[in-house]
Amino acid sequence: MDKDLMVDEHKKLRQLRHWLWLVIVVAVALRVLLFAAYPPVSYSDSASYRRSANAVLGGFENYDGTRTPGYPAFMALFGSDRAVYAVQLVLGLGVTLAWFLIAWQASHSPVLAGITGLAHTLNPGQLFFEANLLTETLATFLLALALLGAWFWLRSEKNRSIWLGLGIGMAASLAVLTRPVFIFMPVWLAVFLSVSFRKRKIKLDWRPIWTIGLITLALVGGWMSYIKSRYHVFSVSTMSGFHLVQHTGYYFEDVPDEYGTIRDIYLEYRDARIADRGTQGNTIWDAIPAISAATGLSFYDLSRVLQKISVQLILTHPWQYLARVLKGWWLFWRAPVYWDITAIRSTVLAQVLNVMILIARLGMFAANMVFVGTSLAALFSKRLRDFWQLLPFHWLLAGSVWATSVVSSLLDHGDNPRFLVPLQTAVVFWAIWTLFYSWQAWRSQQQVDKSLEKVGE
Repeated sequence: MDKDLMVDEHKKLRQLRHWLWLVIVVAVALRVLLFAAYPPVSYSDSASYRRSANAVLGGFENYDGTRTPGYPAFMALFGSDRAVYAVQLVLGLGVTLAWFLIAWQASHSPVLAGITGLAHTLNPGQLFFEANLLTETLATFLLALALLGAWFWLRSEKNRSIWLGLGIGMAASLAVLTRPVFIFMPVWLAVFLSVSFRKRKIKLDWRPIWTIGLITLALVGGWMSYIKSRYHVFSVSTMSGFHLVQHTGYYFEDVPDEYGTIRDIYLEYRDARIADRGTQGNTIWDAIPAISAATGLSFYDLSRVLQKISVQLILTHPWQYLARVLKGWWLFWRAPVYWDITAIRSTVLAQVLNVMILIARLGMFAANMVFVGTSLAALFSKRLRDFWQLLPFHWLLAGSVWATSVVSSLLDHGDNPRFLVPLQTAVVFWAIWTLFYSWQAWRSQQQVDKSLEKVGE
């Protein structure tokens, strides 16, 4: 090896160690401070996860099927809210290191790897979520594992073992059972990893399809069969009908008289919620007890009926449905930060954090828009794909994010911005990558221009 090349490699490895230690120190320090000063935070969904966790501990005897088992099992395994919080902080550190490794392996740039790792750990939308008793941090970790496995699969044929395929399938399937909106991920990963292009010919590798498919069929398929046999709903949960009402509740006046009792009660609750909060979102959760009492329908029967009503409404109001889908898709990119300002004892610190979080949200929203613009542009321009040195892995990420934005908008119209949280760092990584290589190209052009000027002199 050339001596100068060896010197450059040693210098790069030294830089990599410095960046890695910086990322680890910052990530650990922030999480220790957060754990010491900020409590675990419950939201409206948290109680149902804890109830399901207790049912898991009871051998699923009282499991109601409203939640997929991933997060309840996680809570049951680790126990108290504070213990779950502590483990989620460890998972957050793991996600940080996974993205650091991916960025380094993909770019061989210590700077880009360090920025990517810090971008995850300094993102308040990720950091504060690790204190929340919600599914996102676990889903983020599982998706990071699946994507890390996919990176190694794509990187070299030597890595393409049956065990790696099974591991990718396990992580993706558990992500589905934690956050059902990612129901497409195992299929997407299996198809993407199985197809390659060589000399304008498509080559198929069946190993990702049968390994990922086998695990997905066993875990996700097995769970759906359980729900079907016990609650007569072929889905990952018994909540499908309630989620669809998030869309169709906007034009619930048009429900036929056959379901007049359900319609009238829902409209009463919807009007009250709009008057109170300015939106009809999540009305259904308030209305369920009254509707069940008036109709005699059980929770599961009501879900099936609402699913039937909603499908009819969507078919008769396709343009209104699509309008809500598009609005939900736009809301998907808003980069929320879920945190409890009242948990901060110091008023001054709370206000400072509030401003910092607002700035961070603007930065995340900007990254989202960079992703949307550059991914669409690169899709249609080979010149841009080459300019940004995009790898197959980038298209795996882009497809994952775009599919999440579409699937979540089609199935639900409520808390759409929350659906991006588990893949937010994938978006940030894409944005960092395109900006980094744009900057490198600009810098190279500047050096060329200076060289030409000297030659001209």
